Amino acid sequence: MSTRRRAIALYRELYAMGKDYPDPAYDFRGVVRRMFEKNRHLTEPEEIENALKFGEYIKKETLALYSLKKYRHLKRMYPNNE
Repeated sequence: MSTRRRAIALYRELYAMGKDYPDPAYDFRGVVRRMFEKNRHLTEPEEIENALKFGEYIKKETLALYSLKKYRHLKRMYPNNE
């Protein structure tokens, strides 16, 4: 897959994930957009690859945050009987 297509796919995934971001005060979608706009001038394949790897890292961390949010919600729903 070309780097352009990978970047567009990553952008779409992150943008869609932003709709469920736990903190409504934090503009996750705006941050994603600014991050991609900041890196649009990159031409070196090495720099582009590093930027895509960073985007994948952000995606994994955001998914972990969502999992943690769900876990905490479930833990509150079932109180501990100690």
